[in-house]
Amino acid sequence: MDEGRLIMVTGPVVDVEFQKGALPEILSALYITNPAIDDTEDNLVVEVAQHLGDNVVRCIAMDITDGLVRGMPVKNTGKQILMPAGDPTLGRVLNVVGRPVDGLGPVDAKEFLPIHRHAPSFVEQDTSVKVLETGVKVIDLLVPFPRGGKMGMFGGAGVGKTVVMMEMIHNIAMEHGGISVFAGVGERTREGNDLYLEMKESGVLPKAVLIYGQMTEPPGARARVALSALTAAEYYRDEKGQDVLLFIDNIFRFTQAGSEVSALLGRIPSAVGYQPTLGTDLGELQERITSTTKGSITSVQCVYVPADDLTDPAPATTFAHLDGTVVLSRALT
Repeated sequence: MDEGRLIMVTGPVVDVEFQKGALPEILSALYITNPAIDDTEDNLVVEVAQHLGDNVVRCIAMDITDGLVRGMPVKNTGKQILMPAGDPTLGRVLNVVGRPVDGLGPVDAKEFLPIHRHAPSFVEQDTSVKVLETGVKVIDLLVPFPRGGKMGMFGGAGVGKTVVMMEMIHNIAMEHGGISVFAGVGERTREGNDLYLEMKESGVLPKAVLIYGQMTEPPGARARVALSALTAAEYYRDEKGQDVLLFIDNIFRFTQAGSEVSALLGRIPSAVGYQPTLGTDLGELQERITSTTKGSITSVQCVYVPADDLTDPAPATTFAHLDGTVVLSRALT
């Protein structure tokens, strides 16, 4: 394992210098031991984002960088961030790098998958349409959800996106009986805790994987946690041939975190301050959420609408990827 040296820390961005010829690839995971997190080794994962020249790489941290000092050793894993996959992850709450945060001990997984993967090819995709019953009568009547499709719930702050989604998780997961994956992306920790306790109480938890990167996390974690959850869902679709439910709350926070990361890396912002790669970032995530000849991923996503403006680039870009949309109106609340 090649070792580098920490030469700069700027908030969630760190620069690492390597020996000549030992430079890690873009998207590689590097390990640093940060005493401010806990007393375990290699507890901070950073992802290579840029090659700056002179054998220096710029990385985005997946956890706090308080406690880091220049000169610390940095290990190059030679791999991307890997998520544990399979049955040992069921009923567990994991973070962006697949480490448990539920206090129930380590995840004894045998298989690990990289979080950055290609979308299924055209010939692998299945385009047949079947209806998925949500148990919310007004939605089933007016905007029936397609099985293996992507549905978005749009709304401003406090109109009830998370409440409706939690009702759907309860109804669909109970009825569905298959595997559910929930991605908590940049939302309130309280809501994540409520969902965990509710799933535990209703008996859905043993068939669910919860992957959280909440509001308190650095932008690197919030920008990657949706990919981590999607990787867990893809395993059950591709390797087990199952129909998987993927709930994401909130897809706007994924975009927002991408914007923060982009600014930290010094990229020139685009419209309304968003990252210039907004369409690409969202496309790389959404195109992987699809049905194939092996199995399907049905996704329900909450989309926060800043200042109730549906023409904002973040919700406007998301609209194009979805099979159906539910807009929650403030006028009705």
